[in-house]
Amino acid sequence: MQIEIHKGQVDLSGEPILTDINLIINTGSRIGLVGRNGCGKTTLLRLLCGEIPLANTESDGGFMAVSGNPQIGALNQMAFADDSVTLVDEIRSAYTHIITLKEQMESAQLKMEANQTEENIKLYTDLLDQFTREGGFYFEKEYEAAIKKFGFTDTEKFRPLSEFSGGQRTKIAFLKLLLSKPDLLLLDEPTNHLDIEAVSWLEDYIKNYKKAVLIVSHDRMFLDNTVTEIYEIEHGKISRYVGNYSAFTAKKRELRSLQEKNYEAQQKEIARIAATAERFRYKATKAAMAQSKLKSIDRMEKIDAPETYDNRTFKAALSCSVQSAKEVLDASNLTVGFDRPLATLSFNIYRGDRVGIIGGNGMGKSTLLKTLVGKVPALSGGFNTGALVNVGYFDQQMAQIRGSETVLDNMLSAFPAMTEFEARSALGAFLFSGETVFKTIDMLSGGERVRLALCKLFRKSPNLLILDEPTNHMDIISKETLEDILLSYDGTLIFVSHDRYFVKKLAEKLIVFENNNANMYDFGYDEYMLRAVKEPDPQQAVQKAEKPKKKAYTTPLKEKAKRERALKKAEEKIAALESELATLQAEQNDPQNLADYQKLSELQAKIDEAESKLLEAMEIWERLSEQEV
Repeated sequence: MQIEIHKGQVDLSGEPILTDINLIINTGSRIGLVGRNGCGKTTLLRLLCGEIPLANTESDGGFMAVSGNPQIGALNQMAFADDSVTLVDEIRSAYTHIITLKEQMESAQLKMEANQTEENIKLYTDLLDQFTREGGFYFEKEYEAAIKKFGFTDTEKFRPLSEFSGGQRTKIAFLKLLLSKPDLLLLDEPTNHLDIEAVSWLEDYIKNYKKAVLIVSHDRMFLDNTVTEIYEIEHGKISRYVGNYSAFTAKKRELRSLQEKNYEAQQKEIARIAATAERFRYKATKAAMAQSKLKSIDRMEKIDAPETYDNRTFKAALSCSVQSAKEVLDASNLTVGFDRPLATLSFNIYRGDRVGIIGGNGMGKSTLLKTLVGKVPALSGGFNTGALVNVGYFDQQMAQIRGSETVLDNMLSAFPAMTEFEARSALGAFLFSGETVFKTIDMLSGGERVRLALCKLFRKSPNLLILDEPTNHMDIISKETLEDILLSYDGTLIFVSHDRYFVKKLAEKLIVFENNNANMYDFGYDEYMLRAVKEPDPQQAVQKAEKPKKKAYTTPLKEKAKRERALKKAEEKIAALESELATLQAEQNDPQNLADYQKLSELQAKIDEAESKLLEAMEIWERLSEQEV
């Protein structure tokens, strides 16, 4: 399977949304598609689904070619035919071809046992081979594990679809889409509303997916763990980078820096040639030479000045109007829940703490926050708030507000003493400027509603900030902006987030909901994950201990000879890489290549790869040398 778009263009309402689209998707591709909100990512997915056509044709140089007849799967195409079907039966319908194959194989087996002709034996073995290739012996374990990881209980598996909420039905449809294994899987923000355990399962599933995947996501850690190439949409154009998200950001900065240097060098050379030509153009003996130099400027392949990054984002200084007491929150045997207890906690939070709350969906994270701000009563136990604590609270309901009120009026109604000038200034810092302040709330996107809620929240200058999933609906630049604001915040922060990168960057302490309880840890996400790896499940540890150890047969002389051979091999590899690196660097500094941006980019990529290999080889050599000592 291959899908190729070459120099494609997409128009909406007669206006170009995407231009010069160049994209290739092969079997096995794992592509991340990134860009600002509203840049055209969803439009590109609609193009791939066949919902909208290319605006230009082959006569214009643009085309979209599809080899084979690939099945393309997207969440918006998933619908339930019968709401009375149980969850497990709906998920099993993704394996209809395997279930049918199993029935055919069992029928062929009975036929073969009754009459062992060559034809019957061949039919059964062919079906058995196909059943094995398509995962027939483990498909039931696959969907059972997936259902569990997505947070559905054994009891819920047998409930009809009609009894599930809208959010749960979306998760079921998403799960069915994944397990149906289309040739091209299109995922638009797949980690939204999934807890960390489900995201971890999804990462493993995508990494082992044999077909093609294209993912639109603002989840940086998810992209780092799943994709091998990034396409970025910026200024209506699409660019490809090899590697995951972190590699993309590094390479983009590097290429921009290189293009800037080459552009400036070429502009200096053009200025020098032009100055020389201007100096001699009026001298009869030098006029021809001056004209020749001016023509050489025209013949140059011009290097474009690098486009400015699309870094538009909100700007805000968040500070406390008054400092709270040292002890901000003191919880003792605090039991949270609605109709039943979800968890019991005891903890202390002090001024300046940044506490992240993680755990599975439905375990009580948001309920804890609602309890702390008085929206839900505690089932038992209690908590005390320190003196002078001023709470600012954000939850997803604030991002779902509706109404015909304008943005400006909404701000003024929240702060009656504020002048219109002050309100417009505050809104302008959150990208509501000019006529956009007269947009009604109903006209706002999810991201705009979040910005409006944060604008009002920050204006109150709380010294205890409680946030429930603040980064939902935010693109990556907006997330990074919020991270920077919260890192410099001088108050106390408590937040729930499924964005592991966000948690990793901000949380100095963690409250973790796990195993039907919640515990507080005085360290951040990296330390938590490290300890989780070092402390395996006790049952697994017992099973591992029961495995007999294999006896190793070796001698010191054999080990020494083996080490010496490895050392020699490492030294030879280092020498070869150093030689290759020197050659590449000489080619990069060749004056003939200095104005060739494409050539310099290719050489820089090769140099980076050689340097990475050299560093790895040096580390191997050092380890072997230490062993020798």
